[in-house]
Amino acid sequence: MSSFETIEVSRDGRVGIVALNRPEKLNALNAQMLSELGSAFDEFEEDLTLRSVVIRGNGRAFSSGFDIGGSNKPTTGQGWRMNAEEGNRVWFRIWRSRLPYVAAVHGYCLGGACELSMVCDLTIAGASARFGEPEIQFQSTSPFNLMPWVVGMKKTKELLLTGEQIDAAEAAAIGMVNRVVPDDEVQDRALELAQKLAKMPREAMGMNKAGINRVFDIQGLSAAIDYGVEIYALALTSQSDEREEFFRIGREQGMAAAFKWREARYDDESTNGEESYS
Repeated sequence: MSSFETIEVSRDGRVGIVALNRPEKLNALNAQMLSELGSAFDEFEEDLTLRSVVIRGNGRAFSSGFDIGGSNKPTTGQGWRMNAEEGNRVWFRIWRSRLPYVAAVHGYCLGGACELSMVCDLTIAGASARFGEPEIQFQSTSPFNLMPWVVGMKKTKELLLTGEQIDAAEAAAIGMVNRVVPDDEVQDRALELAQKLAKMPREAMGMNKAGINRVFDIQGLSAAIDYGVEIYALALTSQSDEREEFFRIGREQGMAAAFKWREARYDDESTNGEESYS
């Protein structure tokens, strides 16, 4: 398998394993990581000896989401549209893959990482995991708006319109997570599940997954996500006092200070002042 800089790729028998590997940034997703994930997923797809995949995170978290503090950000609506489409193509590789993907989540699972965990076919979460999409709090929105299809309208509105985080138990109760396990068992339990999936006939697994996902595509899932890209681009090119203040603090004091300001403003105590992304 190829070697990468922002992810680690390995295998355990017929199970491919991807570890998000920017632990100093809580595995924040950036353009390089998305590109490397796409390449790894393509290699998995072509390797007919593989039967399932586990995605996990190194360090203290699965992933804190998209690294909005990085450089070379788009400045136009078209630029943001292309940015979202590039990331969405990577997530759709999971959705349309013949392989079942299992997310092994510990710590923060926010923003784009929350979308990643949801697009995986199954999700195992540690008891202390935190899920959420706080994009609205700094004038953004989800570029891959899968949540309505996973948890339903009312809960989606509560989570996306407040930007609040929930714990693993609540995530399981609303259908975002399949199982909650002790934190120190997350990776082992996810691998056990992936190994069980790997025993299934390859062709039957691919056809069954495609058949299930096709139900949602017929209902409009892919078209809705494509439309969400337009909303994402509009949100990121619109202006507000909150957005200006958030990024002013980020420029002058660093993104950690900007997130502390955001957390204080919205009374979100879940991150305890730690650096976070979305």
